[in-house]
Amino acid sequence: MKKELIKPQGLVKNANRRQFLKMGTLTIAGAGLLFVGCNDDDEMMPTMPGMVSLGSGDVGILNYAYALEQLEAAFYAEVIKGSYFANASAEEKIIMGDLEKHERAHREFFKAALGASAIGSLEVDFSSIDFSSRTSVLMAAKTFEDLGVAAYNGAGQFLESSDFLLIAGKIVSVEARHAAAIRDLINPGSADFAGDDIIDANGLERTLNFTQVLTAASAFVKTEIDFSQLPS
Repeated sequence: MKKELIKPQGLVKNANRRQFLKMGTLTIAGAGLLFVGCNDDDEMMPTMPGMVSLGSGDVGILNYAYALEQLEAAFYAEVIKGSYFANASAEEKIIMGDLEKHERAHREFFKAALGASAIGSLEVDFSSIDFSSRTSVLMAAKTFEDLGVAAYNGAGQFLESSDFLLIAGKIVSVEARHAAAIRDLINPGSADFAGDDIIDANGLERTLNFTQVLTAASAFVKTEIDFSQLPS
């Protein structure tokens, strides 16, 4: 699901950062719960105690997205409780507050959509992040947002349902807005939001496979995830 990251006009202007994010939320609000209580016909393989299985087919991919949204939502929940947020500028408080609301909405969206097929809550570990440090928080946010975009881009090709693909496409566009906003906070007015580290020679966003994404995420997730039934 590669898509070009279009440079927002006037992103460097403080008043436009939040409007830029707000526009992205409308795509999810208008999508509706197209797949509430979705089920997969494939049998779930047993997993070891303490491990969660994402499952197979479209349900497995949706659980994969749900796991990532759990991680991001948990991160931003910690951000707004930390001393960096308490001492941040008014603009940054608004942006971080918006991101927390977005990721929480994404998490709850997948939880409701998957119904009984949803994995449980993951145990996270953010001990490597200093939530009192602006640099530490923003660099971690950059990592999570970039990882999320690359994950959706890599997973979209395996979705069989056009409804699921539509929703994933809408959500990845929101995640891309998050990534751009965070990069602009780190380096205002630069073109870093579409740097060579995430955009390839064809002008398309980076794509990562299931193994690459979950390996990177494992640095912050204590729950062991079995994704062996996902396509490769």
